[in-house]
Amino acid sequence: MNNKTYMCILRSKSGSCEKPSPSEMELMYAKYQDWQEKFADNIADMGNKLGESGSVVRQDGVTDGPFIELKEIIGGYMTLKATTLNEAITVIKESPMIANADVSIEIREISTP
Repeated sequence: MNNKTYMCILRSKSGSCEKPSPSEMELMYAKYQDWQEKFADNIADMGNKLGESGSVVRQDGVTDGPFIELKEIIGGYMTLKATTLNEAITVIKESPMIANADVSIEIREISTP
């Protein structure tokens, strides 16, 4: 069966991001390393954090950020390879990213022509 590509969009509650201590960062980094090694065949691109600046393009013009105030903000993204949505969910459920109760990850299949 062929692998599909899934976009994973990291969401968090607005204003809920506390900077971890150095020891917490070290522990979190180790958990990420373990997770990345375990699912190396599934992780297509670890993506990155999204910057604060940007623009919204519409037919009638371009608007600079900030963007619409939301209860949740999009903080980053990544892409996965998996044969099914359930497999992609399994990969994300084991991710250290969702250890924080204020974080959720939206998983969407990227359609191919």
